[in-house]
Amino acid sequence: MPVRTTGGTGPVATTKPAPQETEEVDKVDKVDKVDKVDETDETDDLGPDPDEARHLNSPLLLTLLLLTAVMLQDPIRGALSAPVMQSWMTVFVAVLVQALPFLVLGVLLSAAIAVFVPPSFFARALPKRPALAVPVAGAAGAVLPGCECASVPVAGALVRRGVTPAAALAFLLSAPAINPIVLTATAVAFPGAPEMVLARFVASLLVACAMGWLWHRLGRTDWLRPPDRPSYDGRGKGAAFWGSVRHDVMHAGGFLVVGAMAAATLKAVVPEEWLRAAAGNPVLSVLALAVLAVLLSICSEADAFVAASLTQFSLTARLTFLVVGPMIDLKLFAMQAGTFGRAFALRFAPATFALAVVVSALTGTVLL
Repeated sequence: MPVRTTGGTGPVATTKPAPQETEEVDKVDKVDKVDKVDETDETDDLGPDPDEARHLNSPLLLTLLLLTAVMLQDPIRGALSAPVMQSWMTVFVAVLVQALPFLVLGVLLSAAIAVFVPPSFFARALPKRPALAVPVAGAAGAVLPGCECASVPVAGALVRRGVTPAAALAFLLSAPAINPIVLTATAVAFPGAPEMVLARFVASLLVACAMGWLWHRLGRTDWLRPPDRPSYDGRGKGAAFWGSVRHDVMHAGGFLVVGAMAAATLKAVVPEEWLRAAAGNPVLSVLALAVLAVLLSICSEADAFVAASLTQFSLTARLTFLVVGPMIDLKLFAMQAGTFGRAFALRFAPATFALAVVVSALTGTVLL
């Protein structure tokens, strides 16, 4: 063992770490590794991941549901043969059959425009002055034949490309309400009231422009959070197109089914005297259908057929339903909050709702 001296002291021995301690550390490491291997083996023995198990059991669940339906076919057939259910099914199927072609056409066209038409096209077409850009952007909403699901990402792209937020918001509100698909569907749904098409166009455009100007005067930049990236960044045109189609079909189609079910329920289940009481009061009828439009969240390409089935209500009340729905509903609030921020949605949505109700009621009083 080597020795060394320190100052005037005697030799001091240097010691090495005890080999026993090193051996004990190695043994502990080996034991830990063995325990981890054992845990892995035990985990493997437990079977597949719970998510995978649920995925694998989905066909079994569907089979059980089908078997249950077969076993209960007599009670189900008896329930469906009841007059109330027959009336419900008639209204439900009628609304779906009438609205589905317009929904499919609107989804295809809106996906094509969202993918193949660059947002810079709209930026170049708008005037530089915000006061003039707002009505131009509102009128330009007619070139986007799609529902509100498509207008939100397009408006976000406009803001990201430098378009003034007031103009982008006017486009956001007008596009789902005054495009050719929606106006054509409205004309088909109200064949005996062609003035409904003009009233919907005028009221929707007025609300869109008024909200754009209101945001230009009172809006603050810290309320609006521009989107960070394009919706189809890094994807090919074909993949982006079909992705947009699938998204709109799943969202708009699902809300169409819910809206058709709600319209059928109001028509067949709700007592007639309740509807007459609500429809008999002009103010209450307008407010009731405005709230209903927010709750149902129906695609703008199909809402006219739901409104046409609510024959107990006046044309003015149904016009409010058609103006409010494409501008503010539950799914739109969520999309606006996700795209522009919660601070924006909490201020923009209530103001839009109030202005849409007032303008549609006034427009209906004059034109209908």
